[in-house]
Amino acid sequence: MDEGKPERSSIIQSVDVCIDVLLDVAKNPDCTLADIARSITETKPRILRMLRTMERRGLVRKSRNGTYRLGNTAIVLGTAASTQVDLVRVANPILEELGQKVNETTQLRIIDNGESLCIAKFEPTRDLRVHSMIGRRRPLHAGSYKVLLAYLPPQVQAQMIPDKLEKFTPKTITSRARLEVELNRIREAGHCVSRGEVSDQLVSVSVPVLAFDGSVIAAVNIAAPAFRTQGHDIQRYITLLKDAARKISAGLGW
Repeated sequence: MDEGKPERSSIIQSVDVCIDVLLDVAKNPDCTLADIARSITETKPRILRMLRTMERRGLVRKSRNGTYRLGNTAIVLGTAASTQVDLVRVANPILEELGQKVNETTQLRIIDNGESLCIAKFEPTRDLRVHSMIGRRRPLHAGSYKVLLAYLPPQVQAQMIPDKLEKFTPKTITSRARLEVELNRIREAGHCVSRGEVSDQLVSVSVPVLAFDGSVIAAVNIAAPAFRTQGHDIQRYITLLKDAARKISAGLGW
């Protein structure tokens, strides 16, 4: 089975039809219930229930004359999707350039549903390297991805930190108070270095990437085996990462 295509049995039909309805409204603004029913060959009562649900959540809005357009929530989703697509497009060549300079794995990560999510990466050809995977998630409190947590507004940051911090190695921070001290230190330094917090054999360094409005939208990262990463390597990584982050930020309009 193709990994990118879910099995038919795993698809929720009502959700599938709801997406058809939303896409039809997106393609045909000011369409009527009858227009949508003809377009996707579904019954009006079923489509109406979906439209009312999406209207309640702001995905569509109904005009006085009974036609439908996308709502404000859809605009938020579209803007976020556009930003992330642009982010990957801008970041990919910069990640490759950075990875070739250090001959190590580089990644771009964002916050998604309370975790860090890899959305772009480069891996060198050497046999012994850190393996990365687009779509792989990691907790925010462990590893150098804490840099994403460090730049959140205080109230949002407090909500993102779980009550119990999972321990991966003896070096993982499991105290909320200690984590908050570390996040302040990261903000002051402008980068995060992690040695053995997620894996004993791993060293990683991350630097924030800024969106057009100056907010932190992502983190660019170098991950390498601990045995070949010395102090002078870390300092070089920080310098190169900050340069790469500036280039990505500039490509996003910062």
